[in-house]
Amino acid sequence: MPTARWDFAMLWAGQSTSLVGSKFMVLALPLLAVTTLGVSAGQAALVPFALFGPWLILGLPAGAVVERLRRRSVMVVSDTVQAAAFLAIAVLCWQGSLSFSGMLALVSIAGCATVFFQIAYTSYLPVLYSDPALLHRGNARLFVSESVGRAAGPAIAGFLIKLTSVTWAVASVVVTYAVSVLTLLLIKAREARPRAVAVRGRGWIYRDVLVGLRFTFGHAQLEPVILCGAIYVLFLTSVEASLVLYCRQVLGLSPAGIGIVIGAAAAGYPLGNVVSGRLVQRLGAPRTLVMGAAISVAGLVSMPVAGQLGSVAGLVAGSVVHAFGEGVFGPTGLTLRQIASPPEILARVNAVTRFLSWGMVPLGSLLAAATIALSGLSAAIWVGALGTVLCLPVLIRRGIRAGLSRPSVDQHVHASEKGTVAG
Repeated sequence: MPTARWDFAMLWAGQSTSLVGSKFMVLALPLLAVTTLGVSAGQAALVPFALFGPWLILGLPAGAVVERLRRRSVMVVSDTVQAAAFLAIAVLCWQGSLSFSGMLALVSIAGCATVFFQIAYTSYLPVLYSDPALLHRGNARLFVSESVGRAAGPAIAGFLIKLTSVTWAVASVVVTYAVSVLTLLLIKAREARPRAVAVRGRGWIYRDVLVGLRFTFGHAQLEPVILCGAIYVLFLTSVEASLVLYCRQVLGLSPAGIGIVIGAAAAGYPLGNVVSGRLVQRLGAPRTLVMGAAISVAGLVSMPVAGQLGSVAGLVAGSVVHAFGEGVFGPTGLTLRQIASPPEILARVNAVTRFLSWGMVPLGSLLAAATIALSGLSAAIWVGALGTVLCLPVLIRRGIRAGLSRPSVDQHVHASEKGTVAG
């Protein structure tokens, strides 16, 4: 097997495994907080805040730091830290000495490691592939794994909790991170020493972050896509942070049933990922992005309607539709960033993107917690679903709006629009 194919296979296998495990936490952590630690639904909705809150503090400077390090090494260390944090949660729970504040602290440590991992991970594939078509295909395959993990992880966790306990579900995640570390170490490609390492001085983090911000917000296509994603994630989080407890307390479903509802999106994410490349070739990136966002929003808006009617089947259908649209949008947006960004600032551009999108997760969890406390779980689903509509007018602006009128022979992104790196 050629080196590039072997290396991608190792990356793909490791991330497929760890992504399934990490998505256990979507179901396991809220249930652990409610059933074992005895906290309220509103408090349990703060768990995503602990996991994603570090993005608000570390998201931008982490991009400048990763730029100066070998990305595979960053991923290995980050996965190891996450495994240790979740193992500590399980051990303390078995000992009966885990408090809710202690759990939040350990989840925050895992969240800090996630920041560095994600920035390195989304910047690593161009090390293996330089051709845009191969990049999109690789991103689509990685997104398929993420999509399957998002859908299958909660379903597997639900049955595992039923067979064993919620604590064992948390502990099992350690194995998936260990597999990820092993496969990363088996990658044969060696990265060149980062060029940014040679440039250092007082205030270098601030300067590097500023370069990434200027480029990102100055780019006619990246800026609308990234801001659209941030608004979408803010309100999507309100749905996701409430959905597990909504299924349990409002619909009365068992852990296995909740896992099926959450995991039903498995039918949508991979299909969207797989067809995204063909849609880009036929329609162009701007039209593909708008279509994916519109489909996803439509699916989310239908979910509280189905819940209000007491239709679990309708809730599942809305989740599948939303997942398909997001599956189209995700790899298309990521490949756009990787092609449009100069290699020397790609990690910083990814850091800005993750800071704005994943940084919305803790804010979305606070929105969910406040809405649940004031109006209940059903209201949190409604607020989140309707709020995602706001991402559409933000997306259809500047380069994306102009791209809608261009001939569809326009490939993934106009490389000539890369611009220059200021600073």
